[in-house]
Amino acid sequence: MSEKLYELDPVDHITADAIGKPGQRVFYLHAWKGEQVLTVIIEKIQLDSLSIGIEKFLAEVRQQNPDLVEASSRYVEEVMRISPPVDPLFRVGEISLGYDQAEDKMILISRELLLEDLPAEDGAVVRLWCTRAQARALARWGAEVVKGGRQICTQCGEPMEPEGHFCPKKNGHKH
Repeated sequence: MSEKLYELDPVDHITADAIGKPGQRVFYLHAWKGEQVLTVIIEKIQLDSLSIGIEKFLAEVRQQNPDLVEASSRYVEEVMRISPPVDPLFRVGEISLGYDQAEDKMILISRELLLEDLPAEDGAVVRLWCTRAQARALARWGAEVVKGGRQICTQCGEPMEPEGHFCPKKNGHKH
């Protein structure tokens, strides 16, 4: 079986968001072009890494192409939010970035998370082509979405629940 490919080239809009209460949120990568909408499930750590990775990647692209105009980081929060219901294609196992210098477009590639015994060719792939400004807005918004969850305990580094936190560093004391 060959991998199933979904592609938007270029996207009209790309975003990521979380739906649910902190501690129970599900994270999504969401893009559309005209009437075509593509949504995949990602993990919080993937969104955090993607946000950081896009910024580093854009810095490298700018360094290699000094004549490029700096990509804007502006976004409108209401436009970046997604609303249920969403219909994700799959859960993402791997995300990668690329850049087409001739078109001045970035590509975000998401590969489906597969069971260990399945070959990679059996999975699906989403390729989203966007401007550098769209990618930067995704990165900045994604960082805000990640921060919007549960607070992190300064002692042990684990997320804290609103009703209290069992902290191993404080010998289990709830605060």
